Amino acid sequence: MSIICGLPILECVYCLGCARWAWQKCLYTAGYESENWGLACAEEFEPVPRICRLILAVYEDDIRNPVWAPPGGYGINPDWVILRKDYGDNQGRVTPYMIYLDHDHAEIILAVRGLNLAVESDYAVLLDNKLGQTGFHGGYVHNGLLRAAEWIFDAEFEVLRNLAAENPTYTLIFSGHSLGAGVVALLTLMALHNQDKLDIERNRIKCYAIAPARCVSLNLAVRYADVIYSVVLQDDFLPRTTTALADVFKSLFCLPCLLCLMCLKDTCTMEEKMLRDPRRLYAPGRLYHIVERKPFRAGRFPPVVRTAVPVDGRFEHIVLSCNATSDHAIIWIEREAQRALDLMREKDRAMEIPAKQRMEQNESLARHSQEYEAALQRAVALDIPQAYSPTSYGTFHEVDAREDSASSSGRVSSWSCKKRNDSWNDFVERLFDMDDSGHMVFKKTHR
Repeated sequence: MSIICGLPILECVYCLGCARWAWQKCLYTAGYESENWGLACAEEFEPVPRICRLILAVYEDDIRNPVWAPPGGYGINPDWVILRKDYGDNQGRVTPYMIYLDHDHAEIILAVRGLNLAVESDYAVLLDNKLGQTGFHGGYVHNGLLRAAEWIFDAEFEVLRNLAAENPTYTLIFSGHSLGAGVVALLTLMALHNQDKLDIERNRIKCYAIAPARCVSLNLAVRYADVIYSVVLQDDFLPRTTTALADVFKSLFCLPCLLCLMCLKDTCTMEEKMLRDPRRLYAPGRLYHIVERKPFRAGRFPPVVRTAVPVDGRFEHIVLSCNATSDHAIIWIEREAQRALDLMREKDRAMEIPAKQRMEQNESLARHSQEYEAALQRAVALDIPQAYSPTSYGTFHEVDAREDSASSSGRVSSWSCKKRNDSWNDFVERLFDMDDSGHMVFKKTHR
């Protein structure tokens, strides 16, 4: 009898729990993810709208007679286009791309367009993956995107090397949107690990991934945050999609149902388990989050750009929003990024003391290196797999100099224990001496 009476109580508790979860998910907004991040400054965010327009130009069949140009135009010189390759030239290995020599900004730009819903080969590239099945220099990456990046690198590294040699002061920039963002992120990793082929210094390489797919494991995402910059507009679903993309596109006509199921799955998964899964993929590099909507308010507000190198909470939660797909459009990203940049510049002009303006910008840029170092330490503290794995790239050169023993063993725990022991031994040697009887006594300088 008591069991029968207890069943309605359990059902009520279960229903209340489900209602509470649904209520919290419906109230969850993308602004919560970056509310504690710092604000980006105009100097660091300036290339983003311009590079978005260059990626948009790759979508055009004829740059000299554009069809989809924004009101101000793409702002590019057709005579500076080094080469363009479409689907016929690429043999279906990757989406169309373009190499552009920007003399105004001293940049060599390789731009890759995003997914074409009408081309089957693009689906083949995007769906060729099993949630991080391919290893890459101590981490895991998206298999199909890596194959596309390898194809571009083999086809164009000689062109890029010649352009870099002819323009020794120019920066080499890889840029892409959506599928193309994942390709250029992995292309950047390949360029950094093959600098001998490109004959270019590391500080001359940058990557701007616009609305990227999750394509690298967490240790790689944090390790290359000083080179790769990901730009995400508000509720964009793709950088938050942890489910295999094959399942996403098979359920394209019921995407809201799939997003709800993904929310439920992520809620039932422990955060520690997610962080310590070496094959779980993430959006690459430093994140720039454009926030323009607020809870319980209709319409778009003046956009704010927040930036950080997060370890935990790196766009882990799906946002149930009617704008989850529209925020992925490169046109909207370019428009809101330009609005955000204009607001930053207006704020800078409104400041009365230019010296103070420059000081704040320098402080903001200097904060990046501090955030980067803090993210690396956070990755070790959370026991992220292979957070300090050996790499020929050298992002960890300062850390590797202090942990030669860790590089040989590859285990963070053993390195931590050895470092603590060494530090303690050094401390004892500085403070104590051994007397004739073998006992430790304070040195005279410390008495």
